[in-house]
Amino acid sequence: MTIKIGALISGGGTNLQAIIDACEQNAIDAEVSVVGSDNPDAKGLGRAEKHGIPQFVVDYRRIIKAVKEAPATVELPADIDLEDLGQRQSLLPANGDPGRLKRFLHSRVAAEVALIAELAAYRVDLVILAGFMRNLTPYFIDHFNKDPSLPRIMNIHPALLPAFPGVDGYGDTFRYGCKVGGCTVHFIDYGEDTGPIIGQRAFPIAESDTLADIQKKGLALEWELYPQCIQWFAEDRLRTVTLTQEIPGGGVGQRTVVKIAQPG
Repeated sequence: MTIKIGALISGGGTNLQAIIDACEQNAIDAEVSVVGSDNPDAKGLGRAEKHGIPQFVVDYRRIIKAVKEAPATVELPADIDLEDLGQRQSLLPANGDPGRLKRFLHSRVAAEVALIAELAAYRVDLVILAGFMRNLTPYFIDHFNKDPSLPRIMNIHPALLPAFPGVDGYGDTFRYGCKVGGCTVHFIDYGEDTGPIIGQRAFPIAESDTLADIQKKGLALEWELYPQCIQWFAEDRLRTVTLTQEIPGGGVGQRTVVKIAQPG
């Protein structure tokens, strides 16, 4: 079965290109049906256009500005409860400025309503984040993750999670003096880069390596790993499960893992 992918980007879209190439070479059972961006100037939109893939833009900067200046002019669907979303998200501190949290959720959900409408037109099976530099709220996540055992939003991160979440994984890896770096593909949950891990690749870091060297090594692995994880999804081989295990010395621990079934 060929799955339909909706890709979200913010910049150059090198991972998007790797996935498009894998689709066109029949290396994975998928097609990129649509590419969306929060940034009208994202160069990755040009990559999609070159391959005849529809594109759309939801201008986050414009929406955020509108909510800040005149929130009443940015309407949300009547069934959206910002207070409930605020309690479930873990991107901003629960004890922070309530007004700041409300503005954050108001602007992001307003943008996500538009994202969902655009993606719905293409009936996508999987949403992939390929350098999409916006945090997603529970509103968007719940729309796609209806089955807890099979999330439908995938992300690639430039570090070996759970180390170095956030926007500069390779930079953090470099500054910390790590001997090993890597990349991670994971499903999205309510936190920042905290979702269940699907796959990881690692590379050695030499003392002479620059940040550019680390980025080059990491990107080469990203372009291999992301299509592989998408193929596992296309083959219906991925399931998230919660494992309960006894901890030495007493107590019980839980962890959520992604099981990859054998083919066939």
